[in-house]
Amino acid sequence: MEIKHSDQRVGVFVDVGNMYHSAKNLYGANVNFQNILKDAVAGRKLIRAIAYVIQSKSVEEQSFFDALSKQGFEVRMKDLQVFAGGAKKGDWDVGLTVDAIKTANKLDAVVIVTGDGDYVPLLLYLKENKGCRVEVMAFGETTSAKLIEETDEFIDLGKDLNSYLLKKRRTVRQTWIQKSGKEQEE
Repeated sequence: MEIKHSDQRVGVFVDVGNMYHSAKNLYGANVNFQNILKDAVAGRKLIRAIAYVIQSKSVEEQSFFDALSKQGFEVRMKDLQVFAGGAKKGDWDVGLTVDAIKTANKLDAVVIVTGDGDYVPLLLYLKENKGCRVEVMAFGETTSAKLIEETDEFIDLGKDLNSYLLKKRRTVRQTWIQKSGKEQEE
């Protein structure tokens, strides 16, 4: 296994939807993408950091997208598809894959931030045909076993929740309950 070193050129590709839903379902929390980017780069030369998001036109999402941009990500957006029967679909698998392949010639290491096993062929291609070191960062509990098996290094975000999840802001009511030690009757 190749060791990380400061001369390595790194690209970081984040499947925001996958990470968002994993954190919500496992921990009821939001992801700290800033810390993920810092640890993905790991002192190396960052060439590209792209966050792939789905727009659902909710009120708070624009501030989230702006925050990602301020943290150093290029934000790629795609609209949520809503089908006639009410089914919804939104993913960036093909877009992320194409960007990683197009950028690979300029990179020594590729960090894919997702637990989605659909990216296994991408990992194999980058390693075998482009000679890139491939790393995956995701929550181990929701990560494809095959994805973990095929990566050069797997970083389980679930082993350091304090770094990779955002602390929830307390409401005034939660603060009152904690200070007073009693629950108000509803």
